[in-house]
Amino acid sequence: MAKINIKIEGIPFEVDAGLTILEAAKQCGFEIPSLCAYNHGECSRGSCRVCLVEATGARGLVASCVYPVADGMEITISSPKATAARRSSVELLLSNHNKNCQQCEKNGKCELLHVAKVTGARDDMYQGEQTPTTLDRLTPSIVRDTSKCILCGRCVERCKNAHGLGILGFEKRGFNTIVAPAENRSFANSPCILCGQCVSVCPTGALMEVSEIDKVDAAMKAGKYVVVQTAPAVRAALGEEFDMPIGTLVTGKMVAALKRLGFKKVFDTNFAADLTIMEEASELIDRIQNGGKLPMITSCSPGWVNYAEINYGDLLGHLSSCKSPHEMFGAILKSYYCEKNGIDPKDMFVVSIMPCTAKKYEKDRPELSVNGLADVDAVLTTRELGKLIKRSGINFVKLPDAEFDNDIVGDYTGAGVIFGTTGGVMEAAIRTAAYKLTGEELSSVERKEVRGFEGIKEASYTLAGKEIKVAVAHGMKNAKVLLDQIREGKSEYHFIEIMGCPGGCIAGGGQPYVMPCFLPNESDDILDTYKAKRAAALYQADESRALRVSHKNPQIIELYDSYLEKPNSHKAHELLHTTYTAREKFRN
Repeated sequence: MAKINIKIEGIPFEVDAGLTILEAAKQCGFEIPSLCAYNHGECSRGSCRVCLVEATGARGLVASCVYPVADGMEITISSPKATAARRSSVELLLSNHNKNCQQCEKNGKCELLHVAKVTGARDDMYQGEQTPTTLDRLTPSIVRDTSKCILCGRCVERCKNAHGLGILGFEKRGFNTIVAPAENRSFANSPCILCGQCVSVCPTGALMEVSEIDKVDAAMKAGKYVVVQTAPAVRAALGEEFDMPIGTLVTGKMVAALKRLGFKKVFDTNFAADLTIMEEASELIDRIQNGGKLPMITSCSPGWVNYAEINYGDLLGHLSSCKSPHEMFGAILKSYYCEKNGIDPKDMFVVSIMPCTAKKYEKDRPELSVNGLADVDAVLTTRELGKLIKRSGINFVKLPDAEFDNDIVGDYTGAGVIFGTTGGVMEAAIRTAAYKLTGEELSSVERKEVRGFEGIKEASYTLAGKEIKVAVAHGMKNAKVLLDQIREGKSEYHFIEIMGCPGGCIAGGGQPYVMPCFLPNESDDILDTYKAKRAAALYQADESRALRVSHKNPQIIELYDSYLEKPNSHKAHELLHTTYTAREKFRN
């Protein structure tokens, strides 16, 4: 890349051509106050005016996040004019902001509060009328509070970049402008898939998950038999809530914390991931051998299922009928586990710790219940678990490691662990499908060709003399490519894995925020590397397990032998499978 010469604060530097002033300053060791957080342009292109600087060749102050460097440019960050302008920009944002910081769920991770401190913003410098507030609490997943919105546009761009959707946009005009679904509708009355990607990039508390901590508190207070299960991606990110490096695997400390919080049993959702593979691999083989609808598509991600029901109702027959792993586990706990332990299912309260806001909606689906009892009663995000632990005064970093409960259920293999990253479900399924088709174990269980963060990954396997073509997609923008191929009759695949969030569950909408301004010990490229670091933790956990294929999990074998009979049996379908419904009212 070509180099150019510039000066920042009078000091000469050589930088890459094509950078913005903000990027160049960062590269040269300067921190210009901003609300971009170097979020790869996911904002409304300099609208907040927080990063103003002086630059030769420009007329007046310029927004450094969008203004490009030029050869010979001299940039001044600390002049009285630039300093005062940045402070005024933040003060103007605060003048239209609900400053109930003490009660705000984003307290401690609010970028507006951070930049107000950096710029020295003064309180109540501009007083007057405020934009009318919309408070949307109608979905089980996401809360939207426009009184805290600063119109940065990050959520708008993330929805487009991740999914090719435009659920959120700028509504109304002038002083009354807000960010909202079309016509300022609720998320509940829009084609939102409730994935929470917008929540993960919101710099304030304008978008947050619906908290279910109070619901868990009430169940414990009522004397319910409260059990908890944790998704694989949680252990790869929870440590970040306690300032541990991104990608730190904290499985043992997480279990220890949950036991101290008073849960009766602490289970690993990986057990049910193994169970999902047994059902899903058998379903795939049945479709291949008996002329079923192909390609079969995974059904673990509720954000993806929402997208399919809203946009591809004609393709729902391609989805696996398997419930997602945590829903399967809830069904097994309230049937098999309760029967074996003499517990009334009505007394059991199942809590799922998930990296995902869409799981909150999923648990309320009427299809995901057995005998009138919901499979799962409450879903907490990774962030909510962090709050629970902090609230209880537990020193997470110093906790000794503890083991999951695995009395008749709960044991897991490495295949279950990798469900948390894109390609993981596919890899786990191939490990078991290969055995079921050939009767022989793979010489190497790893299938690295479906790993990584390319938008669409493809692979082909010869199993029992038949070529099996597979594909993996994450984020709905990528999924749409594969779905349109199916709709047009051009798909060559037998099996497709789709995950709602880019990167998979490791980057779910309920995971710890990745905000560079609050990560002083992370490298400058953390927005590019955090997914790989979390994924590496899961692959490490897979490699550490003695058993790495789902069909060898001894508790899964016993569950089938003594209760379910075999994969895809009548009883298995009653407990572990579901149905889908096209939502025509949201289709274009």
